[in-house]
Amino acid sequence: MRMILIPLAAAAIGAGAIAIAAPGNRNDRAAADEAAFQKEVSGLVPGKPVDCIGTRLNNGSVKAIGSRLIYRINSKRVYVNETNGGCEAVARGDALVTRQFSTQLCRGDIARTVNMPARIDSGTCTMGSFIPYQAR
Repeated sequence: MRMILIPLAAAAIGAGAIAIAAPGNRNDRAAADEAAFQKEVSGLVPGKPVDCIGTRLNNGSVKAIGSRLIYRINSKRVYVNETNGGCEAVARGDALVTRQFSTQLCRGDIARTVNMPARIDSGTCTMGSFIPYQAR
């Protein structure tokens, strides 16, 4: 019985140490995400939020920084979407899959992330408003 209690006690102490350290890690991650976001939109000016963006002729890229999705149209224009969270896996290379019934992606649309090699869903999020950032 002692052989079982010692590892359980060690695990409980370790879990407590992780729980105590976690808030600092969250703050560090938020600061790193904000710095990466500012770098991504440096030199660009935010505009008035829009509800939809056209995707028909868009050959841009999508990048995730925290809960934000950044749609880069070209070097002078990006759209930033503050999702409700859940699509952060795009940052590690998962695919963003949206179900669109027109040529636009709109606020309220639901997206999911998929780990393509494993073909496993890794998250889901709801789109917010799209904030255009463009060169001055």
